[in-house]
Amino acid sequence: MPTTMDEVVDFISRLPTAFQVAKVQEAAARRLRVIDKEAFAGIQNGSRARSTDDLRPAVLRRLSGTVLNRNRTGSRAGFLLDEESTRRLREDPRNKYRIPADTERFQLPGNGVPLTCLELIEN
Repeated sequence: MPTTMDEVVDFISRLPTAFQVAKVQEAAARRLRVIDKEAFAGIQNGSRARSTDDLRPAVLRRLSGTVLNRNRTGSRAGFLLDEESTRRLREDPRNKYRIPADTERFQLPGNGVPLTCLELIEN
Protein backbone atom coordinates (compact mmCIF):
# COMPACT_ATOMS: atom_id res chain seq x y z
CA MET A 1 0.00 0.00 0.00
CA PRO A 2 1.46 3.41 -0.98
CA THR A 3 2.47 5.91 1.65
CA THR A 4 0.23 8.98 1.83
CA MET A 5 1.49 12.54 1.92
CA ASP A 6 0.02 12.96 5.40
CA GLU A 7 2.07 9.97 6.59
CA VAL A 8 5.24 11.45 5.09
CA VAL A 9 4.64 14.82 6.73
CA ASP A 10 3.87 13.12 10.05
CA PHE A 11 7.05 11.04 9.78
CA ILE A 12 9.18 14.13 9.12
CA SER A 13 7.57 16.05 11.98
CA ARG A 14 8.62 13.27 14.38
CA LEU A 15 12.29 13.15 13.37
CA PRO A 16 14.33 13.73 16.53
CA THR A 17 17.41 15.55 15.18
CA ALA A 18 18.22 18.41 12.84
CA PHE A 19 20.63 16.08 11.03
CA GLN A 20 17.82 13.69 10.14
CA VAL A 21 15.57 16.53 8.97
CA ALA A 22 18.47 17.89 6.88
CA LYS A 23 18.85 14.50 5.19
CA VAL A 24 15.18 14.58 4.20
CA GLN A 25 15.60 18.15 2.97
CA GLU A 26 18.61 17.17 0.84
CA ALA A 27 16.69 14.26 -0.67
CA ALA A 28 13.78 16.56 -1.48
CA ALA A 29 16.12 19.09 -3.13
CA ARG A 30 17.67 16.34 -5.28
CA ARG A 31 14.21 15.18 -6.34
CA LEU A 32 13.14 18.74 -7.21
CA ARG A 33 16.22 19.14 -9.45
CA VAL A 34 15.26 15.97 -11.33
CA ILE A 35 11.65 17.10 -11.67
CA ASP A 36 12.73 20.53 -12.95
CA LYS A 37 15.15 18.96 -15.41
CA GLU A 38 12.40 16.74 -16.81
CA ALA A 39 9.85 19.56 -16.89
CA PHE A 40 12.09 21.89 -18.87
CA ALA A 41 13.86 19.34 -21.07
CA GLY A 42 12.02 20.68 -24.13
CA ILE A 43 13.48 24.15 -23.73
CA GLN A 44 16.67 23.82 -25.74
CA ASN A 45 19.04 26.15 -27.57
CA GLY A 46 17.16 27.63 -30.50
CA SER A 47 13.68 27.04 -29.06
CA ARG A 48 11.16 29.84 -29.50
CA ALA A 49 9.73 30.93 -26.17
CA ARG A 50 7.80 33.65 -24.38
CA SER A 51 8.55 34.99 -20.92
CA THR A 52 5.80 34.34 -18.40
CA ASP A 53 4.08 36.65 -15.96
CA ASP A 54 6.39 35.35 -13.22
CA LEU A 55 9.50 37.06 -14.65
CA ARG A 56 10.78 40.17 -12.93
CA PRO A 57 11.05 43.01 -13.58
CA ALA A 58 7.54 43.29 -14.99
CA VAL A 59 8.79 45.09 -18.11
CA LEU A 60 10.25 41.74 -19.29
CA ARG A 61 6.97 39.82 -19.07
CA ARG A 62 5.29 38.37 -22.20
CA LEU A 63 8.26 39.07 -24.48
CA SER A 64 9.15 36.48 -27.09
CA GLY A 65 12.44 35.35 -28.53
CA THR A 66 14.94 32.54 -28.88
CA VAL A 67 16.47 30.48 -26.09
CA LEU A 68 20.27 30.59 -26.08
CA ASN A 69 22.75 28.52 -24.11
CA ARG A 70 21.59 27.16 -20.77
CA ASN A 71 23.78 27.68 -17.74
CA ARG A 72 25.85 24.93 -16.12
CA THR A 73 23.02 23.76 -13.88
CA GLY A 74 20.43 24.01 -16.67
CA SER A 75 18.19 26.27 -14.59
CA ARG A 76 18.65 29.47 -16.63
CA ALA A 77 19.23 30.36 -20.26
CA GLY A 78 20.22 33.34 -22.33
CA PHE A 79 17.27 34.89 -24.15
CA LEU A 80 17.47 36.78 -27.45
CA LEU A 81 14.36 38.85 -28.04
CA ASP A 82 12.73 38.86 -31.46
CA GLU A 83 12.36 42.13 -33.38
CA GLU A 84 8.86 42.97 -32.11
CA SER A 85 9.74 42.29 -28.46
CA THR A 86 12.96 44.30 -28.81
CA ARG A 87 10.95 47.24 -30.16
CA ARG A 88 8.34 46.91 -27.37
CA LEU A 89 11.01 46.82 -24.68
CA ARG A 90 12.90 49.77 -26.19
CA GLU A 91 9.71 51.88 -26.23
CA ASP A 92 8.41 50.86 -22.80
CA PRO A 93 8.82 53.80 -20.37
CA ARG A 94 9.64 51.36 -17.54
CA ASN A 95 12.65 49.99 -19.46
CA LYS A 96 16.04 50.45 -17.77
CA TYR A 97 18.07 48.68 -20.49
CA ARG A 98 19.99 50.70 -23.06
CA ILE A 99 18.93 49.39 -26.45
CA PRO A 100 20.40 51.28 -29.39
CA ALA A 101 17.91 52.28 -32.09
CA ASP A 102 19.67 50.12 -34.70
CA THR A 103 19.51 46.95 -32.55
CA GLU A 104 17.01 44.58 -34.13
CA ARG A 105 17.28 41.75 -31.59
CA PHE A 106 18.28 42.42 -27.99
CA GLN A 107 19.80 39.77 -25.74
CA LEU A 108 18.65 40.18 -22.16
CA PRO A 109 21.72 40.91 -20.02
CA GLY A 110 22.71 39.10 -16.86
CA ASN A 111 23.00 35.42 -16.10
CA GLY A 112 19.94 34.37 -18.09
CA VAL A 113 16.23 33.93 -17.63
CA PRO A 114 15.01 31.21 -15.25
CA LEU A 115 13.59 28.35 -17.30
CA THR A 116 10.60 28.41 -14.98
CA CYS A 117 9.78 31.82 -16.50
CA LEU A 118 9.76 30.63 -20.13
CA GLU A 119 7.04 28.88 -22.08
CA LEU A 120 7.59 27.33 -25.48
CA ILE A 121 5.72 28.82 -28.42
CA GLU A 122 5.21 27.54 -31.94
CA ASN A 123 7.04 29.22 -34.79
